[in-house]
Amino acid sequence: MESGLVFNVQRFSLQDGPGVRSTVFMKGCPLACAWCHNPESQGHEPEIVRMRHRCMVCGLCSEQEIAAPVGRSRDMDDVEACPTGALQAIGQETDSVSLVKALLRDRIFYDESGGGVTFSGGEPLLQAPFVIEALGLLQAEGVHTALDTCGHARWQDVQAASARADLVLYDLKLMDEERHKKATGVSNALILQNLKTLSDCHSNIWIRVPIIPGINDDSANLEATADFLRPLRGIRQVDLLPYHATGEAKFARVGLSYTLHEIQPPSIEYLETLADLFRARGLNTTIGGRP
Repeated sequence: MESGLVFNVQRFSLQDGPGVRSTVFMKGCPLACAWCHNPESQGHEPEIVRMRHRCMVCGLCSEQEIAAPVGRSRDMDDVEACPTGALQAIGQETDSVSLVKALLRDRIFYDESGGGVTFSGGEPLLQAPFVIEALGLLQAEGVHTALDTCGHARWQDVQAASARADLVLYDLKLMDEERHKKATGVSNALILQNLKTLSDCHSNIWIRVPIIPGINDDSANLEATADFLRPLRGIRQVDLLPYHATGEAKFARVGLSYTLHEIQPPSIEYLETLADLFRARGLNTTIGGRP
């Protein structure tokens, strides 16, 4: 039985695959995207963060702890003693059997809506043994499974997890390697190679492209992305996901700086013009990710 570090299970999700789903968010990510809407997922270890708007400076924490935006040295006694819930633990260890048992409580919603369970993050393949085992247990129960990955992982882990996933949600940000390094902190070479290989052995892949104005929404990048995807066999859908600032407030809580304050979400009309670049190449393309 494998154990993994989970920081959230979002029930009744409509954003991470078909139907009503439970999305399991795993801790840890090899990328550090400036627009990340789950920056609390980036660290590979449990963290304890302070919700400033809830803190009443009651003194149950030390002054040093109160001043710190991220309390990696805090212990669970501080969390449990906090009267307002201002201190929260990010990341809890669980085993695959216990997690699947909890997820199956919502089986009626999966069955009635054509939904299921999605593993996201962070990057779930950083905890590949746990995720692979949990996906297998869910499939054995007849639950629709999805893997949401950035693709920056060992091929053998991508292969094993995708074999137990009815759907793979695969993120693509930038095609130029140097621009990708600047925006995410890593090369895209492994990501692109894994996608090529995956498309030859998995028949249900949805590509997710975050549209970040001024970073990756130029026609050169998006045309290169569409040209790369066009010959791949397993691609069933391309989802353009508009930038939003939901993650901005979370950055300070985990001790990170948010640098995209000036960026505004793109309009639907603008997104439609971008979607046409993909549709012109025969790619089924949505805005926002619903079929």
